Amino acid sequence: MQGSCLCGAITYEADHIEYIGFCHCPTCQIAQGAPYIAAGSIKREQFRWLSGEDKLSAYDSSPGKFRRFCSVCGTPLLSERLSQPRIALRVNTLHKDPNMRPNHHIWLSDECAWTQDNPSLPRYPEWQPKHP
Repeated sequence: MQGSCLCGAITYEADHIEYIGFCHCPTCQIAQGAPYIAAGSIKREQFRWLSGEDKLSAYDSSPGKFRRFCSVCGTPLLSERLSQPRIALRVNTLHKDPNMRPNHHIWLSDECAWTQDNPSLPRYPEWQPKHP
């Protein structure tokens, strides 16, 4: 599977994602600008940067945890602890469906109340129609 940042300056390849989970912790919320993230666990040896590694920036968001992102467009790509055998890939940066679905949520104690799924909200296949 291949993926990239928004501007395409950084590309990567991932061989096998072990599982996908949603994280609702405040650090992920702020770093992603979203109520939660979809992270895929992948062994380091099954992940490779293909291009643009020199455009990669990192932020040590908590002791020993680095969030890696594109220095050009700002796209978050992964987070990692160098002492751990796996990285947490941002699944939404993949170019194709990974053919698996998330199997857990973590840090629900920090879940944003306003993001609760509400099936009564209108849903649109693309952009919302203009308001009257």
